[in-house]
This record gives sequence, structure tokens and C-alpha cells, in this order.
Amino acid sequence: MTRMIPFSILDLSPIPQGASAADALRNSLDLAQHAEKWGYNRYWLAEHHNMPGIASAATSIVIGHVAAGTKTIRVGSGGIMLPNHSPLVIAEQFGTLASLFPGRIELGLGRAPGTDQATVRALRRDPIAAADRFPDDVLELQHYFEEPEPGQKVRAFPGAGLKVPIWLLGSSLFSAQLAARMGLPFAFASHFAPADLMQALALYRRRFTPSKELERPYAMVGANVISADTDAEARRLFTSHQQAFTLLRRGMPGQIPAPIDDIEKYWTPAEKSMASQSLACSFVGSSMTVERGLSEFIEVTKPDELMVTGIIYDQRARLRSFEIAAEVRDRMGSGADKVIIQATGKA
Repeated sequence: MTRMIPFSILDLSPIPQGASAADALRNSLDLAQHAEKWGYNRYWLAEHHNMPGIASAATSIVIGHVAAGTKTIRVGSGGIMLPNHSPLVIAEQFGTLASLFPGRIELGLGRAPGTDQATVRALRRDPIAAADRFPDDVLELQHYFEEPEPGQKVRAFPGAGLKVPIWLLGSSLFSAQLAARMGLPFAFASHFAPADLMQALALYRRRFTPSKELERPYAMVGANVISADTDAEARRLFTSHQQAFTLLRRGMPGQIPAPIDDIEKYWTPAEKSMASQSLACSFVGSSMTVERGLSEFIEVTKPDELMVTGIIYDQRARLRSFEIAAEVRDRMGSGADKVIIQATGKA
């Protein structure tokens, strides 16, 4: 029997071919407003740079855009790539968001730069040193959200005392172990890097140390869900995601391509193999097909929450896909056991 868990959404604010960033940002707000109505738990946006097909580079600004246009759904980052930023600046940005939208803002942190090496240099960051500092930077960021200590010279205004919930995100064992050691909720990026999923979850759960933020481990896993009224229609919609992934691996990232009838003519056998491995946690098909796949995935991984994402060219088809995912969730009974991490971070 499938475990009852909440569903959330990860949005990269995709820019379809022929559209603009303004179109993509309007589409993201549109999706968030529907997601709130459909009972999704949280709505996260991802930081990427120098990506012509992604409009969420200035992630904290897009979070404010989405939070301002919704009422109750929790909005956050999935994630902020902390090596690209000063912890103080992130504390001020998310302290501002939390002041504007109390109880609704959360901060997912990643260790990767979210871009290519040339862009890392343009961001004026040392990627190796910044990644090595990641655990210390997380601690510094947490400190800025605490009540200021007597004599503390550097404070985050806004931010101090707001205790914005922090998550650690990752696609490797490093972040799983760090989240366990720090007693923080953990989200694994299985929607694009599933290889270490099971080992990371096992490490996180086995080594988890309770903290004032979280009493017990709380793990969220990512999955691509592309659904439509028929299996054939969903498979065709998925070709946009497959093409975008292939273009990225070719070093030619661009806007999201329109779906095509025959993906086999598009890529080489090696590209197909790479995409199949990286996108293994993808559930594509009609409502019943997706339900069967997600039920098995949830039974195997036993997450506390599922983060659904999906790159779809057409906005109406995109909305319908997430609506079907919500219907699948309801049939599996997840809405009856909805869990929200509140501002304290306790599940």
C-alpha cells in the first residue's frame, strides 16, 4: 500500500522557444496559483545562471513574485546555490521575504554553482574554495537568522530572529551526510541525478542527529512527472524535456523546444543512454500510468514528501500535467496525511 505523503512543485520557470522571460515568469505565477488551489504543499524555484531556457536566475526576486500572487502555499528555493553568494546577503534577502510573507518562506540550499565554469568566474566566485566553505557558510547563515547576541557586530536586517527554515539539497552523499549531522531536512535531486538516491537516503536517515530545527529526519525526493490524457500524448510532451537535456549535454543550452513526434531521430544512442540514466526518475503517461509508477517509486524510496517537476513546452499542457499529478496524489490518499514544516522547522 502506498504511503500517504504530500506533493510539492519545483519550478525552473522554463522559457519555451519563441517566448520571453516575462512570459515564463507569468506562467510560473499561473502555475503557483493553480498549485495552491490543487493542494500542493510548497512551491520552490531554482537558481541557474547563463541558461537561456530558465527565467529564475534571480531566485529571491521570483520567490517574491510568486508569494505576492498567492495566499497560503509555502514558497522557497530549490535551491539557492550558496557558493555563489555571501551568507549575509542571502540572510537579508530571505529575511526580507519572510518579513513580507510571514510563515510562508523557506530556504533550500545547494552546494553546486548551478552553471558552467565560465559563468562561475563571471559571478566572481572561487568554486573550489566556496564549495569547501559550504558547511561553514550554512552555519553562518543559520546564525544570521537567530536572535542577535550581545555585542554581535554583523547582523542581518531584516533576518535576525526570523528563523527562516533551511533545507539542504543535494545529488550526492555529501549533502545527505551534512544534513544528517546538522539535523536539517534534506531534499535529493533524483529528478536529474538519481544514481546515489537510495544510498543518500539511507545515510541521511541512519546518521540523523536531532536538532532544535528538526526532531527526526525529513526527506524529500524529486521526480519528473509528465502526464496527459493518454500515454502517447504524455510521451510526446516529454520530448521537450528530453531535447532540452540533450542540448545541455551538447553544450548548447537554449529555450525549451517544442515537442516532436520521434525522439529517436533526434539523439544518438549515447545521448539516449545518458538521458535515460539521468532522467530515470521520470513518470510519463496517463493518470493511471503515472499513478502506478509513482506508487512503486514511493514504496521503494519511502520519502516524507515528493517534489514534482516537469519541463513542458505548452503552458496549458503543463497545468494539466500538474493537475493530474494532484489527482494521483488524492487517489493515493496523500492529502489526508499532509505534513508541513513550520517556521521552526519541526515536522
